[in-house]
Amino acid sequence: MRYITGGIALGAAVALGGLLSVGTAATAAPSAQTQSLFAPSALVLTVGEGESAADSGVQRAVTLTCTPKASGTHPAARAACDQLRAVDGDFKALVTTKSDRVCTKEYRPIVITAEGVWDGHRVSYEHKFANPCMASDGKGVVFEF
Repeated sequence: MRYITGGIALGAAVALGGLLSVGTAATAAPSAQTQSLFAPSALVLTVGEGESAADSGVQRAVTLTCTPKASGTHPAARAACDQLRAVDGDFKALVTTKSDRVCTKEYRPIVITAEGVWDGHRVSYEHKFANPCMASDGKGVVFEF
């Protein structure tokens, strides 16, 4: 009798172990699609006056989320997201320093920044324009707010 009881216990343990491994496999599948704590594309954009972001005051700031849909406090979120997608989130390609516009040679630096996540990658971007005239031509729709 003792061996039969042990055999039943062993069979139950094997069956239960099999069920647990099936349950573990079932719960492991959804976690294989890692979910980030951050949205795939969510940014904070700022414009300020000064030499760098560290020593300039922020004059304006907006949020921009491009995934799953364009949203945030940016006044033209859809156009800004489209412009960022066109350059694959490369802010250096987005901002231009060449313009046909004639600007004065005054030196009153404008600093633009982008902080956050683009397509799942951390973003930290900063660019300085010599004056507001150059900034208005070079910053694109993304920094128009």
